[in-house]
Amino acid sequence: MWIQTAFLVVWLDPLGLRLHTMCSPVFHCYACPLATFACPIGILAQFSALHVVPFIAIGLLVTVGILFGTLICGWVCPFGFLQDLFAKIPTPKFDLPRFTGYFRYVMLIGAVLLIPYFFGEGHPLFICRICPAGAVEAAVPDMVSEAVAGQQINWPNAVKIIILVLFIIAVFFVKRPWCRILCPLGAIFSLFNKFSAFFLRFNPDKCTDCKRCHKLCDYGIQPEKSPNDLQCIRCLECTKCGPDALNLASVFERSPGRAENGEKI
Repeated sequence: MWIQTAFLVVWLDPLGLRLHTMCSPVFHCYACPLATFACPIGILAQFSALHVVPFIAIGLLVTVGILFGTLICGWVCPFGFLQDLFAKIPTPKFDLPRFTGYFRYVMLIGAVLLIPYFFGEGHPLFICRICPAGAVEAAVPDMVSEAVAGQQINWPNAVKIIILVLFIIAVFFVKRPWCRILCPLGAIFSLFNKFSAFFLRFNPDKCTDCKRCHKLCDYGIQPEKSPNDLQCIRCLECTKCGPDALNLASVFERSPGRAENGEKI
């Protein structure tokens, strides 16, 4: 949580820089009054509507994905952090069927790429028109400021309001509902989990089959069977298992070699 909080200094624009010609690798609406960078998903969708390829944004996402995979989701993303804070409220929490995680790819292909490409930004299912991050981080602050100033309130469209209400309800009962079900950015980064530079390593020699990692994981993953699962956000809670069978590793570590006497070095 301290690392997530520290990254807020980067994403929430304390210096008023507003570098919206550049996008960040996290899910954070550029229309938020406190947003340093543009949202990569918004960039992809807007460029798709223009029939233009955003090479810089794609290059950023591929580079970050190859390096970290969904480690970005678990430790850096401000919208994920917001959901983590709500998850600390002591309400009953429910598990989700694993198939719901595939809706992220439907959202990515449909609302981010195909709908903008064929119907433009005016379509009611254009990602920015239904995004709960945009509603929480931009629409709500705008409505509050308009109400305080005594101005007429510009209400979001009905679809966005419905999604916002459903999201607010869901965060009390499901851990990271947006990340697990519909986040298109998480869908992109998850594709790199199997071969990113940083990854989860499972050591079967240390595993005692205690299944504690199952209890530590809030996302229905069996870490000892699939440590780099597509639905893993790499929160690294599973690495707290007693036997230390799971740990964060990287390709930058020296691989074990052998000395001349045959002993490992």
